[in-house]
Amino acid sequence: MYQQWRNQIMSEINNDFIPFAKPLISEEEEQAVLRIMRSGWLTTGSETLAFEKEFSSFVSAPFAFAVNSATSGLHLALEAAGVGQGDTVITSPYTFASTAAVVHHLGAKVVFCDTEVESFNIDPQKLAEILKTTKHCKAVIPVHVGGLPCKMNEIVSLAHQYGCTVIEDAAHAFPVTYNGKYIGTIGDIGVYSFYATKTITTGEGGMVVTASEKIAKRIKTMRLHGIDRDVWNRYTSKGATWYYEVLDAGFKYNLPDILSAIGRVQLKKANDFKTQRTAIAEAYNSAFSAIKGCLLPPGNSAEDHAWHLYSLRILHEAKLSRDELIEALTNAGIGTSVHFIPLHLMPFYAKTYHYKPDDFPNAVKHFNSVVSLPIWHGMNNNQVHRIIETIQTLLQ
Repeated sequence: MYQQWRNQIMSEINNDFIPFAKPLISEEEEQAVLRIMRSGWLTTGSETLAFEKEFSSFVSAPFAFAVNSATSGLHLALEAAGVGQGDTVITSPYTFASTAAVVHHLGAKVVFCDTEVESFNIDPQKLAEILKTTKHCKAVIPVHVGGLPCKMNEIVSLAHQYGCTVIEDAAHAFPVTYNGKYIGTIGDIGVYSFYATKTITTGEGGMVVTASEKIAKRIKTMRLHGIDRDVWNRYTSKGATWYYEVLDAGFKYNLPDILSAIGRVQLKKANDFKTQRTAIAEAYNSAFSAIKGCLLPPGNSAEDHAWHLYSLRILHEAKLSRDELIEALTNAGIGTSVHFIPLHLMPFYAKTYHYKPDDFPNAVKHFNSVVSLPIWHGMNNNQVHRIIETIQTLLQ
C-alpha cells in the first residue's frame, strides 16, 4: 500500500534532481584561477600568503595558516599542542572521521563525550565528568555541528581548568560569532574547512588560526616538511639563499596558490552566502514546524548559526520513518545526507576502544532521527519550495 501511495505522489512531483550540496562558483573565481595559471607560480606562494592575511583579518586572529584540508589542520593543531604517545584527547563521537583519526595518528587515545540531549554538540556537563577521571588529557576538541556554536564559555573554562588545549573543529562554522568573537578564535586553536561542500570552498583546503605565537611558530614549521623558511620564497626572490634546514620531521600540508585564489574570492562573499543559507533555513523552519513528527534542527533565531547543515529530525510518530523519507526524497529527485553516524559505532573505534552502541545514547538517538536537507547558497526559490512541498506531501 505504501509503495503504491508513494509512487502516486512521486509521479506528481517534478523530478529534476536537486543535489544535496553544490558550490557556487562564478566567473570571478574562474578568472582568479586563470590569473594564477598564467603567473608562472602554481603552488604555495604570495597568493596563499594574501589569503592567510585576509582570513586573519576577517576573523580577527593574529595568526592564520592555509592548509590542504581541515584534517591536516587538526593534525597540525594537535601536534603543536604537544599531543603524542600516551596522551588522551576528548571529542564528540558525533562528527566526521577525521576529528578522531588525527588523534590516533599521533599515538594518543580518543575519549568520546556524548552530545547534549537538545543539540548535536558536545555536552559540557558530561565533559566535566569525563575530565575528572581522564588521565593525561592534553586537548579537548569541540565540534560545532552543522554551524551551531558549542557552549564555548563552559568548555574553555573546563578544559583550561585541567590544563587542556581547546582545539575548535570549526569545519561547519564559518562565519559564525559567539559572544562577539568568531567561532574558531575562542579556544586556543581553530580549524576551518574549505572542502567542496563547505560554507566557502577552495575545492580542498582549510585554515588554522591561533593567538599563540608559540603554537603559530610550530604550525608554520611543521606544515611544510619542518623546513625553517618559506620554500616558495627560495625560488622566487632574488635575494633568497638556496640554503635551508630541516628542524623537525614535518608534513606536506600546504595549500597551493591556485586554490588560495578561489578562497580569496569566496571569502569576500562569505557573509552574503551565509545570508542566503539563513533565508533557506528560515523557510524550512516556518514550513516544517507545523508537521507532526518533525523536530527542527537545534538552534533558534537568537543564535548566530552558519547553517552549513539543515538536519531535520524525524520522530517515531511521523508518517514515514527517517529511512523511508530519505528513499522517498531520492525518488523525488532530492539529494539528502545523514550527519552523522557516530564514530563509536564504526568498526575501528568499537574494536580499538571497546565502545558499545549504548555508550553514547544521545548521539545514537540523534543519528537515528536526522536527515540533512539541501541548504546551499545559490539554491533558487523554486528548488526550496519544491523541497518544502515534497516533504509536506510526504509527512502531513
